[in-house]
Amino acid sequence: MGRNFENRKTAILKRGSRDSKAFTRCGRQIAMAVKSAGGDPDGNPALRRAIQNARSVNMPKDKIQNAIDKALKLGDTEDFNTVLYEGYGPHGIPMIVETATDNPTRTVANVRAAFNKENGNLGTNGSVSFMFQQFGVFRLNPDGLERDELELSLIDHGLEELADGVSDEGTPLLLARCARDDFGNLQSGLEEMKLEPVSSGFEWIPTTTTELDEAGMDDILKLIARLEQDDDVQAVFHNLE
Repeated sequence: MGRNFENRKTAILKRGSRDSKAFTRCGRQIAMAVKSAGGDPDGNPALRRAIQNARSVNMPKDKIQNAIDKALKLGDTEDFNTVLYEGYGPHGIPMIVETATDNPTRTVANVRAAFNKENGNLGTNGSVSFMFQQFGVFRLNPDGLERDELELSLIDHGLEELADGVSDEGTPLLLARCARDDFGNLQSGLEEMKLEPVSSGFEWIPTTTTELDEAGMDDILKLIARLEQDDDVQAVFHNLE
């Protein structure tokens, strides 16, 4: 995803609203991680990642702890699960919408409405996912890193690609990608090098990309903005250059 796309995304999405939604998404990631393996980050890699991702969006420490405490207290009373939805945005751009929901009936209705209102179409499972591959992705602060040396050090830990990226604010990042099954190996390699990622997780990467003019790009961004207004939506993936 290029810098121009991220700059236009920042201009379209209001910062305050975006932060609020980011905190909600991180809270759900924390809740699912706690449910899967408890509230101790030392023994729960998924919770460590969720906390790391929460910090990357400047979620306050007390809110992170409150999310952990709430998940421990609620137990099974809030049952969030990851559900993927696939479809085509305007101009035929394939999209995957990752959600964390306790009510798939509500979520699919909201996702379908967002696609319809922005001239897209919600598809069936498998309708666009064949155009993507799922990778583990670690976002790294490039300051002080020697790229060639880093790449050589991580190849034995499953690194498949070291690419340039940008944050939502437009700051440079290094994206370390690996096959899904090598996520733990690459995480261990980074820990051995004492490198703490800005954020990490699993992402759907397109096998090919599509270019649109600025007007077309804005059409896609409007759909993304509408989708991300829904608290159930965790991430939106697409093949726009």
